[in-house]
Amino acid sequence: MKTVLFACVHNAGRSQMAAAWFNAMSDPSKARAISAGTQPGPGVHPEVLVTMAEVGIDLSSAKPQRLTDDLARQAMLLVTMGCGEVCPVVPGLRREDWPLEDPKGKPVERVRQIRDAVRARVAELVSREGWAAALTGDAG
Repeated sequence: MKTVLFACVHNAGRSQMAAAWFNAMSDPSKARAISAGTQPGPGVHPEVLVTMAEVGIDLSSAKPQRLTDDLARQAMLLVTMGCGEVCPVVPGLRREDWPLEDPKGKPVERVRQIRDAVRARVAELVSREGWAAALTGDAG
């Protein structure tokens, strides 16, 4: 199984959304996502909790965690979202950077747009890598 690590500064917004979307869209026998931050916050931003709950994803029990070299070594892909030069560099670890706006303190309407942008990028990644969950039931 492959592990994707989504990282941002506080691990309270973008990276939490990305990991949740990834785990919802991917086949758990092929890949999973974890998330972390360079300066973890005390909890997931309230506006992120609200907008993710609107699409059926509950992040109320998610806890921000520190991005360490050891955590990064568990992954085969590191996707950064705003931690820039502070993000660890692990030799041999693929890295992508997604320049997405931090949702902290933004109006709910804007956070919805960020949520949807994160979802679109995750969907593209899951599809490109062949990690998508099998469709069940009626696709119509």
